Amino acid sequence: MAADFRDRRDAGRQIAARLAGLRLEHPVVLALPRGGVPVAYEVARALDAPLDILLVRKLGAPSQKEFGIGAIAEGRAPVVLLDDQLVRLVAPPPGYVEEEIAREMAEMTRRRDRYAGAREPVDVSGRTVVLVDDGIATGGTARAALRALRQRGAARVVLAVPVAAAESVAGLRQEADDIVCLLAPERMNAVGNFYDDFSPTADQEVTDLLEAARRPSI
Repeated sequence: MAADFRDRRDAGRQIAARLAGLRLEHPVVLALPRGGVPVAYEVARALDAPLDILLVRKLGAPSQKEFGIGAIAEGRAPVVLLDDQLVRLVAPPPGYVEEEIAREMAEMTRRRDRYAGAREPVDVSGRTVVLVDDGIATGGTARAALRALRQRGAARVVLAVPVAAAESVAGLRQEADDIVCLLAPERMNAVGNFYDDFSPTADQEVTDLLEAARRPSI
């Protein structure tokens, strides 16, 4: 059976078609790297909007980094969200959470330098922001990103994703002004199951798409 999206760029074009029904005045599109960038590129191109990135990192549990106990989003004052229940469950050793935050902040700095160089992040104060990712499972990183945008003064925030777990969508509605989600299954094992091609997005592809988005349309 065919997947719902051929690849991330196909998903972006489908999201852009849905966003056309919203009244978005002079929006800016922000992608969650890496996988969100190909999706967001198509959205930004369709909306004739600038494209930038918002870096967010999962805070992983000791010896099980894929198990998120929180998330951190970049900013002058980074937004750190911890799931207190999960922190109590995994019982990290003293100082671990602080060290994990420092590690992920360093990784965000490395990635911003890699993707954007010396360019300052786009100013979203007073703007309509469309925040794009390639899919949402638990919603922890998306929540941190949305709060970071509020902290940066965004006037309206639209979360746009091809697929997200229904429970996560419900939990994020209080964080975003609008949510555009094409698929919201009650049970979702993996985001990649909804794509024919969900191969990893390389750093170079991120850089190339951000550069292409800055070139004037012909």
